[in-house]
Amino acid sequence: MNKGRLEAFSDGVLAIIITIMILEIKAPEGHQFADLKPLIPKFLSYILSFIYVGIYWNNHHYLLHGLLRVNGKILWSNLHFLFWLSLIPVSTAWMGEHNFEKAAMTMYGVVLLLSAISYIILQYNIVCIEGKDSALRRVLKKDYKGKISLVLYVIGIVTAFYNQWISGAAYFTVAMLWLIPDKRIENIFASNE
Repeated sequence: MNKGRLEAFSDGVLAIIITIMILEIKAPEGHQFADLKPLIPKFLSYILSFIYVGIYWNNHHYLLHGLLRVNGKILWSNLHFLFWLSLIPVSTAWMGEHNFEKAAMTMYGVVLLLSAISYIILQYNIVCIEGKDSALRRVLKKDYKGKISLVLYVIGIVTAFYNQWISGAAYFTVAMLWLIPDKRIENIFASNE
């Protein structure tokens, strides 16, 4: 199967996820700047989630860039990944609507953690199809940012029960960690072209 359909479908789903998130933010009823104040938590949660979806879109693009063929495992693991990402708008809306309360912060962290795990599964299945000697496998063995991210997600989930600001700081730290693009995978494919 051609990877083009997989990329196009994934790009479409990610675009819809971003669209749904912004549609959750309604314009204020008043006409004063003070009327924007209740939107601040919603807007902040939107910004964080937009960054996360953008990071995944960027890394997903490079992950699929060098892929030569697609099999059923890759299709299903990609759908699994998109499933968890599709829950980001719900958790984002809940978090913003309820001012970063404990349950909302916990759910947000769980969605982020499961999105990360599903992305790791997708990477694993791509490495399996490329072979044990692939450059991608060598790069992913040294995935320190990925391992640190998983730890920070767990810290964020656990601390959400006690202090949602520490939880939010953990999620924000992961986003900032990945905001700088992961050049390892990009460099593999740049050297092959």
